[in-house]
Amino acid sequence: MGRDLSESAGAAARWPDRSHPDQPLVIGLAGGSGSGKTTIAQSVVDIVGPEHVILIPHDAYYRDQSALPFEERARINYDHPDSLETELLAAHLKRLRAGESVERPVYDFSTHTRSDETVTIDPESVILVEGILVLSEPELRDLMDLKVYVDTDADLRLLRRLRRDLVERGRTVDSVIEQYQTTVRPMHIQFVEPSKRFADIIVPEGYNPGAVGTVISMIRHYVSDDG
Repeated sequence: MGRDLSESAGAAARWPDRSHPDQPLVIGLAGGSGSGKTTIAQSVVDIVGPEHVILIPHDAYYRDQSALPFEERARINYDHPDSLETELLAAHLKRLRAGESVERPVYDFSTHTRSDETVTIDPESVILVEGILVLSEPELRDLMDLKVYVDTDADLRLLRRLRRDLVERGRTVDSVIEQYQTTVRPMHIQFVEPSKRFADIIVPEGYNPGAVGTVISMIRHYVSDDG
């Protein structure tokens, strides 16, 4: 089980050993849907600076389902690991660690298809990979120097997911609740929650200032040494 470092001011001194210090540092940030991990990830980028940290969301790598009719696309279990092209994300992380740029996919959640457009990602000192399943995938964990899990109560996660899907993805209340009951909750129990045991740091209560501050302190410590 990972350590709750929300009150550990000296965590930067316990940074994991790295065999290739010239490579970017890869941090995995996981947690259930609506746990607050995206907010934490963006805070890290904003505070440390986008010139040091790049953010890569796992859900940009959903598999393209354009070959299927929309009704079939809508019935796919998007909370199962098979719905994501994790092998492409792993390949991109390896290229970024080698100092190469990559073309990150862009996914349209309203149509369940991958856009023809891509986003160019250039390597920086720190690569932050965020998603509900990033710690459940061995090929991603093997590329991470630090693994963080955001641990938030189920009722708060459901409320946040409901608000997000209604506002940002044009969903209906009934469709969000049905998806939560049929796929989100079962997949969380089967895949997401068990991945917590792989975490080096567990962030309690969603956006916990002490724990987030610890992660930011560790990153700043690394960037300072790197620079």
